[in-house]
Amino acid sequence: MPDQSLYADKKAFFDGVLTIYGRKPVLETLQDKSLTCHTLHLAESNRESGMIANIRQSAQNIGVPIKLHSREALARISKNGKQDQGVALDVLCPSFQQLTAYLNEPTAGPRRLLALDSINNPQNLGMIIRSAAAGEIDGIILPEKGTAALGPLVIKASAGTLYRAPLLHSPPLPEALRLCQDRGAQVCVLEADASLSLFSHRAGQFSVYVLGNETDGISAQVKALADATLSIPMRNGVESLNVAVTASLIAFGPYLER
Repeated sequence: MPDQSLYADKKAFFDGVLTIYGRKPVLETLQDKSLTCHTLHLAESNRESGMIANIRQSAQNIGVPIKLHSREALARISKNGKQDQGVALDVLCPSFQQLTAYLNEPTAGPRRLLALDSINNPQNLGMIIRSAAAGEIDGIILPEKGTAALGPLVIKASAGTLYRAPLLHSPPLPEALRLCQDRGAQVCVLEADASLSLFSHRAGQFSVYVLGNETDGISAQVKALADATLSIPMRNGVESLNVAVTASLIAFGPYLER
């Protein structure tokens, strides 16, 4: 397998491979027997003691190749030279793929996707991923730009589900949504004043639910593509919910319909 981390985009994301960084996250990942690690990257300047020694030993114990790099080269691999602590690790994530590849796969049943419109908070992103992985969501459209990096904060907030979540790397979101619509998808956005409730809406065979930015909500470009506008009923003067809570309601909505 080629050293895919060298070609990863700024979020350390490539087809089926996630490059993580930081000594504690890397050590914990190497010690997780349910995960498959591809390559451990270490800075040549690291002191071969303490946690670095434990990381190296853990990699050797499971047969993970170790590559040494200059600090500059390692920063290019981790995409975060200020926080990588001289360590990066390529982790195989079989559920990661490009959106175009996913759309080309044959499917016999309904498909439900989440699409992220500039989710900037790492904790929110991690919790969204966790809810989607646990609920009835078949994929999370993650645009190449505009979302939080898949770093340690996202991993922690996802409670480790990030490695197994069905993330779909995509072009900018408007283009990604048009690709889905070309395959028959109904794009749904949530607005507080929409007359149709999320819980009353009956989804078709292929639905994409868009989650908007924590501050600005759904962008105008994305809103213009919406096929359906839905709301979540609120009481006691509450205007909106945290975006991760909204993701949970969408992910588990089908259970409420049964």
